[in-house]
Amino acid sequence: MFESVDVPLLAGLIATLIATGIFAGILAGLLGVGGGIVIVPVLFHLLVFFDVGDDIRMHVAVGTSLATIILTSISSARSHHKKGAIDWPLLKRWGPAIFVGVLGGTWAAGISDAAVLTLVFAILALLVAANMAFRPEDVHLSDKLPGGPFKEAMGLFIGWFSAMMGIGGGTFTVPILTLFNYPIRKAVGTASAIGLIIAIPGTIGFLISGFTVQDLPPGNLGYVNILGFVAIVPMTILFAPYGAHLAHTINTGLLKKLFALFLFVTSIRMFYDVL
Repeated sequence: MFESVDVPLLAGLIATLIATGIFAGILAGLLGVGGGIVIVPVLFHLLVFFDVGDDIRMHVAVGTSLATIILTSISSARSHHKKGAIDWPLLKRWGPAIFVGVLGGTWAAGISDAAVLTLVFAILALLVAANMAFRPEDVHLSDKLPGGPFKEAMGLFIGWFSAMMGIGGGTFTVPILTLFNYPIRKAVGTASAIGLIIAIPGTIGFLISGFTVQDLPPGNLGYVNILGFVAIVPMTILFAPYGAHLAHTINTGLLKKLFALFLFVTSIRMFYDVL
């Protein structure tokens, strides 16, 4: 499978993927953001060293990221459920809209060229960075979530663009819920379960849409890279609880701003790659 791959380069890739899993796991537990927001840009830039074509590089990064989210979401959701931090009634009402959004986003990603997919990630990552860096924590649009079509529209947005970006529920769900004065711990807990609604159909879609694609990197099933999956997932599962512990012992304000800076730089680099 890896006959044509330079061994030192492969070893460096695996080490970087392991480090990415550790970083993503800690951030997921610490800040309530999905690990995909870290995993996708790292994979996007690593795959260039294996001569993965620019036309499929972003698809492989997104598909692999969604696959890693399945197991990490199960682990995280179980932990939050034990603490009573998942709003199951909200999840039941929102779940169908999110699921439909995932189907639409996965379809859109499959027919989009790499430049469009990369721009979507870059633009939304920039918005997430701005939210983390500049939004005061005590600013709310309302004291409760809106009802009716607007709530369904939010669910569609979360599912659609999370699938296109290869991220779990936390990156969009937590900021949206807290805008409506939703308790932060319940927002993070509920987002962990939403990640599963996003990751399972999203992964299946990227597996199927990539089966007929030529020149995939070594170890791929469709757009999912098995080497990346195996290297990242154990680290995210192992280190997410450590991040959750840190969230109760340190001031996360500075860390949010530093992570916002990371997202800003990542976004600008992706704009540079496609424009």
